[in-house]
Amino acid sequence: MNSAYIYRTVRFFFVVGFVILSFYALFYLSKVTYPFLFGLAIAFLINPFVNYLEARWKMPRVLAVLIALILIFAIFAGLITLLVAEIVSGADYLARVVPTHLETLIGFIEQFFAGQIIPLYNQLNSLFNNLGTGQQETILSNIENAGKQIGSTLGDFIQGFFEKIPNILSWFPNAASVIIFSLLATFFISKDWQRLSNLFSRMIPSRAKTSGRTVFTDLQKALFGFIKAQATLVSITTVIILAGLLVMRVDYAITIALVTGLVDIIPYLGTGLIFVPWIIYEAIGGEMSKAIGLGILYVIVLVQRQIMEPKILSSSIGLDPLATLIALFVGFKLIGFLGLIVGPVTLVIITTLHKAGVFRDIWMFIKGNGEEE
Repeated sequence: MNSAYIYRTVRFFFVVGFVILSFYALFYLSKVTYPFLFGLAIAFLINPFVNYLEARWKMPRVLAVLIALILIFAIFAGLITLLVAEIVSGADYLARVVPTHLETLIGFIEQFFAGQIIPLYNQLNSLFNNLGTGQQETILSNIENAGKQIGSTLGDFIQGFFEKIPNILSWFPNAASVIIFSLLATFFISKDWQRLSNLFSRMIPSRAKTSGRTVFTDLQKALFGFIKAQATLVSITTVIILAGLLVMRVDYAITIALVTGLVDIIPYLGTGLIFVPWIIYEAIGGEMSKAIGLGILYVIVLVQRQIMEPKILSSSIGLDPLATLIALFVGFKLIGFLGLIVGPVTLVIITTLHKAGVFRDIWMFIKGNGEEE
């Protein structure tokens, strides 16, 4: 009995050590091979379309891969072109509108200082003069220390910003090289997908092959389900925003709705990046009715997102809504905005491994087959 427990303990620590070393190795390798991982991910995503072209239209594999990559590049370039065109159009619109609103903003600031700040300053100055010498020196000392702290913080921020400019500029050549290597990796991986799959299949044991095939199939369904869920959520957000802006008779309603819908992909911040500054701008400019309308529309978008996201993710990925909600919250608390994506993906992986019996096989290995309880 004692020897059985010793063997189980040894096997347990062996499994834990193997998992930790595997994660460390994957993390280290991903830092130096991430363009090829991007290529693998893209090849994985376009593989059904490439297979369709190859089977339905009798195309050579190489030509099917090229067509798929060209379509992806064309869609991406089209979106960038549309975005640039809308930015130019929006800049022209702002150039005509901003001066008027700027005058309104300046007038508002002048009235605020004349009506609020200056009387408050006079009251504080009167109170300060009525204090004792020691109290005045203490207040002045605290103000001086606060000023030094603010100046030091601001100086460190400016210095850090300018020190990061060379790194930002050096990012562009690196990004170009990553894109090129990722596209090349995508082409070669997708072109030889079947051969690479057969090679990998021969390298793993038959027992692991069965579990691996189940895991791969479930992860593939979950991945496309996750993409479908995000596309659905973005579409719902875009339609709601478009309807609201059309009711409010806002200029460029379609463009604003499309851009805001795309921004909604960003975890947690989402539509707030567009609506919050816009609401503040309209309120300062004196357009309170428009600011209130935008605020109501923003609240509607937030509420529907919070209600629909767990349900749509659970139905598309096949997860329990409560488990999905917990994964979203835990992911956000652990690693921030990215956790809103990593959390559900991690839950999908754990659920898939459980369905494939991987955890059961690991537990049987730790217990030892055929051992007495």
